Amino acid sequence: MNNKVEEANLSADEESANLDHSPSARNIHDVVFKEAESELERATEALFWSGLAAGLSMGFSLISEGMLEAYLPDTEWSLLVSSFGYSIGFLIVILGKQQLFTENTLTPILPLLHRKDAETFWNVLRMWGIVLFANLLGALVVALVIANTTAFDPHVLLEFEKIGHKAMEPGFGTILLRGIFAGWLIALMVWLLPYAETARVWVIIIITYVVGIGHFSHIIAGAVETFTLAAMQQVSWWEVIFSYCVPALIGNILGGVILVAAINHAQTKAGERSE
Repeated sequence: MNNKVEEANLSADEESANLDHSPSARNIHDVVFKEAESELERATEALFWSGLAAGLSMGFSLISEGMLEAYLPDTEWSLLVSSFGYSIGFLIVILGKQQLFTENTLTPILPLLHRKDAETFWNVLRMWGIVLFANLLGALVVALVIANTTAFDPHVLLEFEKIGHKAMEPGFGTILLRGIFAGWLIALMVWLLPYAETARVWVIIIITYVVGIGHFSHIIAGAVETFTLAAMQQVSWWEVIFSYCVPALIGNILGGVILVAAINHAQTKAGERSE
């Protein structure tokens, strides 16, 4: 009888301990802040090569989605399946710790919000510029290979073309708005990952699946899609850059910085003042 009571008390204590160790917004903020500090300290060369790797890896989002779509029946529900392919590039990049503009470079805004000094501001711009350039360079390489080699069958290339046209279809304002949603979701994913533990893969898949199925504009994944379209001479490079990349980039920054980094930073600071 005493053993059962002790076991019950032990279980209650363990449950209480688990509740006590549930991460707070402050815990998540601190983890992301420390990671951001570490990334800001990385050398320019290291950032470039990591960013290039991420740009190349993001090509597998288009490749996986296009191949799935090519072998699925031509029905409305096929999108629900092929959009899982969109998550593949993100899985490779995030689990491989590669530098992706919307995943690893929006969070360094936290040190800037904390310090509010010129040195941190220029360091953030350095990181953003290097990683964005390297990501887009990687996306360009993948697009040129897809369009100018026989690596993929003609019916798969046709699906790549359709995906590119779908990305380019909306106007400037709609792409910008969809970019806000994409930046918002990807940055939220960063906040969810520190304590996701064994659920990390599912967090990445679910969040990026929503981005894919919603046709939300992601500057790097979308660059692979639209660069491929331009490399196939379906649209001009000028149109790709100014009609897609510019609004998608602006939207991603607004969604990630304002709706996630700034608001969560403000929440944490408000919590500190109330303590």
